[in-house]
Amino acid sequence: MAIEIERKFLIDPARLPELPAPLVIKQGYIPSEGVTVRIRTTNGKAYLTLKGKRHELVRSEFEYPIPYEDALSMLEELCAPPLIEKNRYEIMYEGHLWEVDIFEGENAGLFLAEIELQTPEETFALPPWVTREVTEDKRYYNSNLRTLPYARFKDEA
Repeated sequence: MAIEIERKFLIDPARLPELPAPLVIKQGYIPSEGVTVRIRTTNGKAYLTLKGKRHELVRSEFEYPIPYEDALSMLEELCAPPLIEKNRYEIMYEGHLWEVDIFEGENAGLFLAEIELQTPEETFALPPWVTREVTEDKRYYNSNLRTLPYARFKDEA
């Protein structure tokens, strides 16, 4: 079974290194219960992703490439608005790939970094631009940022 073990962190954008070219991501969520169904486009490619419920840091994840034109139709017709739009930058730091997401729209001002791990116990070094872990804070799940955008809670975060 495919699994995802991911941790999320807020970051200080002023401390980021020079960023590479971004992956431009647009994603939407098809309403469902018990599983997250995501459609994502990024730089001319498209994916259907199914994610199970999280158990601590671990959850099942299945991702499949789909035709780009189909994804555009699904984003428009099947996904509940609004869509999540962000630019993703991949940064290697001390042997681990960090994905830095800079959000747009109602989530503008949100800078998140994610790291995927092989096991929940895996150790890693924090880059100097990481400020606070938010893995357990459900407000920062992309699927929840759609219904409760960062603009509505950023002053409390």
